Amino acid sequence: MRHSLRACAVVAACAVQAGSAWAGAPRANHGNDPFFQVSTAIPGCPVPLGPLQTDEEWLADSHYRIERGNSCWWEGRCRLSNSYLYDKGIEEAVNRRLSNIERATHWREHTTLWLMLQRRFIYVQGCVAPDFDKQAFLAELRKTADVERVIDDTTADPASDALPYRTLAAPDKPAYPHDDD
Repeated sequence: MRHSLRACAVVAACAVQAGSAWAGAPRANHGNDPFFQVSTAIPGCPVPLGPLQTDEEWLADSHYRIERGNSCWWEGRCRLSNSYLYDKGIEEAVNRRLSNIERATHWREHTTLWLMLQRRFIYVQGCVAPDFDKQAFLAELRKTADVERVIDDTTADPASDALPYRTLAAPDKPAYPHDDD
């Protein structure tokens, strides 16, 4: 875990240095990754940056993205040739799943959340009430068809200066690394 945190710190430092070159650059969802808000109960929750990237960030990420997308097919773990091809279907399935788990988890009453879907991963970003059973909610999301992993990028403190996700308001500020990463 020390190595992971140290690596995150190095990446964050590089991102801050490189950020001046990207500051103010227009951002777009180059990969057309599904990104949508699902709840609004926690006031003042910072809006995540989601899949918005500068052209330079997209170019830097493109080779890695192609490699990640195709690897599951090459390894025989996916029926489709690229794991990003699942994301639109997962978006429909996760919306149905959310409707079905509302009564059991009451997630709408205790969260302000956005979901970003990339290569069969669901990134849950936003704010949760301190008493919300986040683990039960995330476990239910993991049951969505074709989902490989659910990543928790939530906070119980919307005013925190160390958020687990990059924000639309401060896109060049790095996310604070999780202890479990």
